[in-house]
Amino acid sequence: MSKPIIAIDASLIGTQNTGDTSYWRGILYGLSQLETNAEFHLFAPEQAPLNYDLHPKFTWHHIPAKNRRLWNLKALPQAAAEIKATVLHTQYNVSPFAQTPAITTIHDVSFFINPDWYKLKDRILLTTQIPKTIARAKKILTVSETSRQEIVHHIPHAEPKTIVTYNALGQNFQPQPKEQARSQLNIGQPFVFCITSAWARKNTSLAAQAFQISELAQTHRLVTCGPGDPLLPNSTHLGYVDELTIRNLYAAADCFLLPSLHEGFGIPLLEAFASQTPIITGTGGAIPEIAADCAIICPDYNPQTWAKALNSLNDDSGKLQSMIERGMRRVNDFSWKKTAELTMEAYEEVSRG
Repeated sequence: MSKPIIAIDASLIGTQNTGDTSYWRGILYGLSQLETNAEFHLFAPEQAPLNYDLHPKFTWHHIPAKNRRLWNLKALPQAAAEIKATVLHTQYNVSPFAQTPAITTIHDVSFFINPDWYKLKDRILLTTQIPKTIARAKKILTVSETSRQEIVHHIPHAEPKTIVTYNALGQNFQPQPKEQARSQLNIGQPFVFCITSAWARKNTSLAAQAFQISELAQTHRLVTCGPGDPLLPNSTHLGYVDELTIRNLYAAADCFLLPSLHEGFGIPLLEAFASQTPIITGTGGAIPEIAADCAIICPDYNPQTWAKALNSLNDDSGKLQSMIERGMRRVNDFSWKKTAELTMEAYEEVSRG
């Protein structure tokens, strides 16, 4: 086979620290570790972000965009064709104008599972365009077996070309020593940690409802970071924070709450596992698959159930420590190098035609 020429939509590399950003940075990190003769070309409407250490294996192409939708529709596939790419890797989108065989990553199809989690225009766009994207793509990558099953359930013709390439812990995520993290944060009392989100399916208000009626409310604070306002009058909301602060929050917390109603994978689970912090979470999407027996999984999203789970943190320290140790081992089940190997196999298969 002639040398694969891989074109990658890198437009999410430099955005806010989201799951999408983590995925694309993780994939590139994994690909940089592989022995391959493939060429890798990254395309984005912006210059390479200053805070991103671009591996010499990758060539960055700045393709300016006045309109992001037109960039996806025309500029990106045209740029891939101009370098004679053998495969184009995108996310949730394959342009009808693409001449290059395409692979697309679909993290989840929560817009089919509960359309009410999305604004009307986004709901219409996703539910009409994703089936077309899947029809155009040569391969679909998704990040959990749960997501693969949900994709195939809602779009049956996706089944023969959908493969699972799991997420992993970010290569730069270095867990902080707990006492050092507590000292640096200087919050002043024990706390429970939750990451807020503007997305309805992230369900962060449940964290406040459960915490407020739990026994821990007498001895702990609820500390949050992310968009929005404090969830409770006496809680601490830090807004957007840098990566070091996030690592300190995970490590210093007595518990991490993940009340999301649906996750395609749930990278925060791995971050809390690595930080040796107990997790209370639910049954949404791939959460039980990824958390396995390493978290307290609530069977419903009733605040009383979650408050009871919070109270249970004081019940059996030996049982809790065993769960923490299982979580630390669970992190090692996922590797960006392994994910990159599977992704590279898909690139090579599509490149062969």
